Amino acid sequence: MLRAVPRPAHPAAALLPGLVVVAAATLLAFGVQALAPVLTASTVAVALGAVVRSTGLFRRSWAPATGFASRRLLRVAVVLLGLQLPLSQVRDLGWGGVVLVVGVVAVTFCGTQLIGRALGLSPARSLLVATGFSICGASAIAAVRPATDADEEDVSTSIALVTLCGSLAIVVLPLLRVPLGLDVHGFGVWAGASVHDVGQVVATGDRVPGALGTAVVVKLSRVLLLAPLVALVVLRRRARDAGTTTAKRPPVLPFFVAAFVVAVAVRATGLVPGAALAGAQQLQSVLLVAALFALGTGIDVPHLVRTGARSLVLGLSSWVLVAGVALAGVHLLHVGA
Repeated sequence: MLRAVPRPAHPAAALLPGLVVVAAATLLAFGVQALAPVLTASTVAVALGAVVRSTGLFRRSWAPATGFASRRLLRVAVVLLGLQLPLSQVRDLGWGGVVLVVGVVAVTFCGTQLIGRALGLSPARSLLVATGFSICGASAIAAVRPATDADEEDVSTSIALVTLCGSLAIVVLPLLRVPLGLDVHGFGVWAGASVHDVGQVVATGDRVPGALGTAVVVKLSRVLLLAPLVALVVLRRRARDAGTTTAKRPPVLPFFVAAFVVAVAVRATGLVPGAALAGAQQLQSVLLVAALFALGTGIDVPHLVRTGARSLVLGLSSWVLVAGVALAGVHLLHVGA
């Protein structure tokens, strides 16, 4: 008698258990942010994911969904981020703003990799940390990852570092405004030029009345450098692998990064209704938080504590570097003042 062969589960069915968990964690993260605005939803999401992993609560049946969220949803969030970039406001920063933003990104990106090399960390991890701290946190890490040899631990560690230091910035930077002699506008420029994730910039700028608008514009100016930086990394890798016939050649711009550029151009036409832009911004926030929870489930805190001391030193050093360079630029260039 022939026994019926069970049919494989539909891919959507395999995603369902984990997607329920991701959705619940996303709602919880936004709920915590509503109750305690100093805790951004992105920070809470990464912390929740790390708690789930580190306490043994994570289930293998969730893996397809967390993998989907940490890759696909994060890439969609990167594309939608392009619709948040108002080129007209960026132009208002003037040449001083351009010099400040390019200088902060260049010094942080190169300096972080040099520090990582001195600490003996892998080039892939150093590159991910450098990109996340210099541009826009998890979104930048996701954009540059296809051009690296980074593994899941490299990605999760980089996300953890940029979340930790960005969260510290929300608390520390406003306390330093008066001692450092910054007026409200100068603080906004400093926050936008030095804090990593867009959500963290909003939380930091909002703690000083009147600084939020400036902080967001300067931050989005940094985000504009995402595509050129990714292209530079890919071209550098192609040059490195030129003599290796078996090396896979990554595209100069991954598809989703190219879509990010298109989204920036679409926003610049002024043809997209304000309601649509607001909806896209809300969707981008939700998808990013969901992806960050999924990425957080890759962070094993006890393992990170045992093995990640050098990575922690790199993250803290990069945070001090980006904040220091940005502060010097604010005092020297008087951006938009």
